[in-house]
Amino acid sequence: MHTVVLVLVEVLIVIGLSRLVGLAFKSIKQPLVIGEIVAGIMLGPSLFGLIAPGIAATLFPPETIPFLNVLSQVGLIFFMFLIGLELNPKYLSGNLQAAILTSNVSIIVPFSLATVLSLLLYPLVSNANVSFTAFALFLGAAMSITAFPVLARIITENNLQGTRLGTLALTCAAVDDVTAWCLLAVAIAVARTGNFAGAIPTIIESLIYIGFMLTLGRWFLQRLAVYYRRTGRLNQLVLAGIYMAVVASALITELIGIHLIFGAFLLGAAMPKNAGLVRELAVKTEDFVLIFLLPIFFAYSGLRTQIGLLNRPQLWLLCASILGVAIAGKYIGTYVAARFSGIDKREASALGWLMNTRGLTELIVLNIGLELGVISPLLFTMLVVMALVTTFMTSPLLEWTYPKRLIQLDMVEPEVETDTVTTETEESDVIPYRILVPVANPSTQKGLLQLAVAIALNHRQAAVVNPLSLIELEEDYAFDSTPVEANRLIIQRRQQLEELIDTLEPPTTRSYVHPIIRISSNVARETAEIAKIDQPDLILVGWHRPAFSNNRLGGRVGQILSTAPVDVAVFVDRGGERLESLLVPYSANIHDDLALTLALRLLVNRDTCMLQVLQVVTENYIQDELSYELHTMLEQLPSSVRDRIEIKIIESTEPIQAVVTASENVDLTIAGTSRTWGIQRQTLGRYTDALAIQCRSSLLITRCYSQVTSHLAAVLSEVNTPESTVNN
Repeated sequence: MHTVVLVLVEVLIVIGLSRLVGLAFKSIKQPLVIGEIVAGIMLGPSLFGLIAPGIAATLFPPETIPFLNVLSQVGLIFFMFLIGLELNPKYLSGNLQAAILTSNVSIIVPFSLATVLSLLLYPLVSNANVSFTAFALFLGAAMSITAFPVLARIITENNLQGTRLGTLALTCAAVDDVTAWCLLAVAIAVARTGNFAGAIPTIIESLIYIGFMLTLGRWFLQRLAVYYRRTGRLNQLVLAGIYMAVVASALITELIGIHLIFGAFLLGAAMPKNAGLVRELAVKTEDFVLIFLLPIFFAYSGLRTQIGLLNRPQLWLLCASILGVAIAGKYIGTYVAARFSGIDKREASALGWLMNTRGLTELIVLNIGLELGVISPLLFTMLVVMALVTTFMTSPLLEWTYPKRLIQLDMVEPEVETDTVTTETEESDVIPYRILVPVANPSTQKGLLQLAVAIALNHRQAAVVNPLSLIELEEDYAFDSTPVEANRLIIQRRQQLEELIDTLEPPTTRSYVHPIIRISSNVARETAEIAKIDQPDLILVGWHRPAFSNNRLGGRVGQILSTAPVDVAVFVDRGGERLESLLVPYSANIHDDLALTLALRLLVNRDTCMLQVLQVVTENYIQDELSYELHTMLEQLPSSVRDRIEIKIIESTEPIQAVVTASENVDLTIAGTSRTWGIQRQTLGRYTDALAIQCRSSLLITRCYSQVTSHLAAVLSEVNTPESTVNN
């Protein structure tokens, strides 16, 4: 019983630490799996066993390791089933000829270099009872493999799934994945039999089983798709049958003499790719596997990783040689083959870095090699370091080689979202006035989008409103983050946004509204990056209260306010549809200038709109003057607009209460993040709450980023033209 209790304590520690470290790595734009692998290494002799050997020996005694091994093997079986399940034939719909050439060369080159490196490593770090053939095969497999799951998630997170690069990378990785697993199966057969000749029967039996699964097995599994189409769900009995088949297939490949993971992968690959069936099966399976079982595998691997074995400069030099061969072989092989296939230099380079990622797949290969005794603990540690470094470097090198500003130029089907509003605009090269509107929930944010349209549109200046919907991915390996599923979510979200746009009034405004839908792992950061690339004139974001804070401008809204390199306005919607009377509390600072500028733009756009500029002063005051720029703009306004502006000065010791009282008689209050109104420190929350809660009208809080941006100048020169305005 003592051992069982210890194992449960270990599981608690493993799951908790893997989540924490994984989230820390996600915050620096790294795959969650990197953090989980590092968490496993931290629990082993490389860190925990080094700084607290007594406690480590108590918490992770040798008698509990077999239990962790069993749990990790079960996790691997079902994880490999998920990988096979996600290996969709759609990934092979790209440039298959170029993909086959590129993927095969990207395996042959690192495999060949690894074989040459084996001549150096074999006498230095191998076990004496291992044949050179088995050693070279395993090292070659470890060098040439690409982690398809990690690569697919990187593509999704960078919104590359709709680009030529993303499509080609997915196809290459799918071909690479199948080829590498076959290569690994041969390596295992050779390792178990001692030589290549002895492995031939195992290879023949494996081919027979693969042929059986892809013919009769697939035919039988098609009945499952028919059942699902009829019922629309998987009940527990059917799910139990599928899980039994996974375990049975794993046992068959283990008995054949390769490894149990191949049977699970093969069954997943043979499963019918009915979208609903795959989605439900993946969702029902992945949570327990990814949250509970897979971190145990990382911990088990970490307990066998001993960084301390690299205790001499010569060993670190060998480790660096392995890393250099792995990177150069994969990158150069991919780059040369891609260039030979007619792909340009930038895309070929980005493809090389993508194919260089190894991640969890590499760790699976290394554990198999260590279990079979083909690779020693020292070489295992070196290869784990190689797997971590090559996966860690993928995202930053991809961003450096293929920055996000170029992704839209590479879309297979360019979207209208980046187009300008009208043909006349394109012909005259006029830059339209653009508002970016992050829309978290299309069903509840009509008021936000309607306000953006009211601010943006008139017949004097080209304009476009971009509702921005970012679909946030919480986990790297979740089924929602696969490219095929991500595309389904994007199409679904686009339909929701189109339905929202169709409710805007008047109907003539709808053609100016073009949605942008993206996949993201961090909504606030992605919004700021899009703003940096597209440079909209204004970000208009809806207010929400964070779940774990009393701060009205905390959470994502606070992050956007703090990081977006453009002017930002936060809209607190009280539900009123009228927009005829405006109130601007003014205290002469750049944020109030922005508030007044936006109010004047609404005034120009809507000839029935009235504006009250309110200045609250104390008993002994010096009257705040309007900024010179705004004063100049006011003078340029025609009398028909100036007559609808009232500047009111009142005396009060409590400015916020004065603003609240004045807001009772207006439709929209527009306030800058001013110290006078108590909302300068918008990310701390204490000051903002009073106005955000007590304001009687809808509230727009403005934060000015740059005094150079003008929201009015472009329309002032033509404001006296007789053209009609857009009235909502």
